[in-house]
Amino acid sequence: MIKKWYFYTSLTVITVFLSSGFKPFNLETSPWFLINEEEGTHYLFPSEKQEDYINLNIPFTGNFFVGFKEAIGYRESESKYKKINSLGYLGKYQFGIETLKSVGVRNSSTFLNSPELQEKAFIALLAKNKWELKKEIEKYEGTILNGIHVTESGILAAAHLGGAGSVKKYFKNKGKRYFRDAYGTSIRTYMKLFGGYDTSSIVADGNANVKNIQI
Repeated sequence: MIKKWYFYTSLTVITVFLSSGFKPFNLETSPWFLINEEEGTHYLFPSEKQEDYINLNIPFTGNFFVGFKEAIGYRESESKYKKINSLGYLGKYQFGIETLKSVGVRNSSTFLNSPELQEKAFIALLAKNKWELKKEIEKYEGTILNGIHVTESGILAAAHLGGAGSVKKYFKNKGKRYFRDAYGTSIRTYMKLFGGYDTSSIVADGNANVKNIQI
């Protein structure tokens, strides 16, 4: 009887000990990691909250293209495909009617109800803007202009906000005069917020439209 009692007691103690090794201690933990101390700032990323990235020049999901498009989509509409703003701009990336026509979309209702079509339209517009701004990209990429480190992704983001023509004027005026949209957001802001992403997969094409885009 004593041996059985000793055996079961020992087994219980061992089981409790081993189980405790797999249980988290009651400590304060943070889901953030990767310390970045550039330019005197101190923060921990990535964060589980997308909104933590909106006012920071930090890529969400890395600097890959998917991070670029998702960051712009969240900024424009909180990534809502059926979003229509007070000025009538449509979808996740907030397209105007004329811009949609330029990439081959004629039916706004179909556009709003098709996430795939919206993604194709976004890529087609990037390809067109990359073609329109190829000289500016070649000349200014990697330079510092009006306090902003110019990158291809920043230029393309600025063109998405204000159009390729406004971006050309921005560079022509050495970054001292720049377009703002109806809500007060400047192309300089977009150039800063969305700089540093890898947009090399976008092929410059002045004739790009949703019919010739594969995703």
